[in-house]
Amino acid sequence: MLDTQLTDEQTQLVATVREFTREVVAPVSYQHDHDHTFPYEVVKQMGEMGLFGLPFPEEVGGMGGDYFTLCLALEELAKVDQSVAMTLEAGVSLGAMPVHRFGTQAQKDEWLPQLVTGQSLGAFGLTEPQAGSDAGGTRTTAVLDSGEWVINGRKQFITNSGTDITRLVTVTAVTGRTAGDRPEISSFLVPVPTSGFTAEKAYDKVGWNASDTHPLTLDDVRVPEENLLGERGRGYAGFLRILDEGRIAIAAVGTGVAQGCVDESVKYAKEREAFGRPIGTNQSIAFTIARMQARAHTARTAYYDAAARMIAGLPFKTEASIAKIVAGEAAMDNARDACQVHGGYGFMNEYVVARHYRDSKILEIGEGTTEVQLMLVARSLGL
Repeated sequence: MLDTQLTDEQTQLVATVREFTREVVAPVSYQHDHDHTFPYEVVKQMGEMGLFGLPFPEEVGGMGGDYFTLCLALEELAKVDQSVAMTLEAGVSLGAMPVHRFGTQAQKDEWLPQLVTGQSLGAFGLTEPQAGSDAGGTRTTAVLDSGEWVINGRKQFITNSGTDITRLVTVTAVTGRTAGDRPEISSFLVPVPTSGFTAEKAYDKVGWNASDTHPLTLDDVRVPEENLLGERGRGYAGFLRILDEGRIAIAAVGTGVAQGCVDESVKYAKEREAFGRPIGTNQSIAFTIARMQARAHTARTAYYDAAARMIAGLPFKTEASIAKIVAGEAAMDNARDACQVHGGYGFMNEYVVARHYRDSKILEIGEGTTEVQLMLVARSLGL
């Protein structure tokens, strides 16, 4: 089923994003990382290129592509700047996709045109201080009062939630109890700004310094009854579907990182001389980079397969988890080896491999930890 040959259109997209990454993203990447500033000018150009609309139909302002096409763009961006790649990934798969998948026609008409063109950013409010991997432990509540939902709670680690162009945050909240006394979790569209909604001070993170991430406070936030997204009580189930898809996108980012580390190491190994010859002529360096390439190739094969299954309408949950495991570990391992190949320069933030070394750890945590992915794979084996 897996076809690793890209179409002419996909090949052209990759070339276009690669050129954009080299000419627009790379020159400002270090400074945004150093200053912890959001790259508004880069995001604006990505919107103009149609990257935020890649997997959405043309009738809502999208590009008419599919999820795999989005992943190809993410892989290219991630080679140079994970913060930029994650701004796109979260804006599409976590911001706009829930509306596209579960929204009413009125909700789609209101939100998708601005989200899929990159004019506005959406965010995905699932994780809470007491509910991370155990997202079913949500404590945020929503109570229906006089035709409005009143939402109270806290969310944390929410990407794209506090930018100047953030206009929507979808949040999960407990709306009651089931017959078995389990929490009934629903999801809601919260426009930004809204009274009672606060994006608190941005986190001081180890990496992804140019990616916008905040804890959120919802204090008697009131939204219209029709802002319920999807069926009442199906919010958690819907978000699990979104996360399954998002893991393929995260795997594409991890693959881009792994390949970017290879590309930078090959370049450096050919240019850097020691003891009168390029260090790439030393078998230890050459073999290290060869092993790095093997990891990148394996990660790419894994996410291509998961994406192909998803697009074909086949079960893909297990394959998405495998892809995320493989790509996250490939990114971490390749970033470590790339820093070693670069020697002292690999410890300098001006070098992209150093930033990858800091940035890549979260790829083994965000959108489902490696341990959660292993649990899901083990369950699929009947364990």
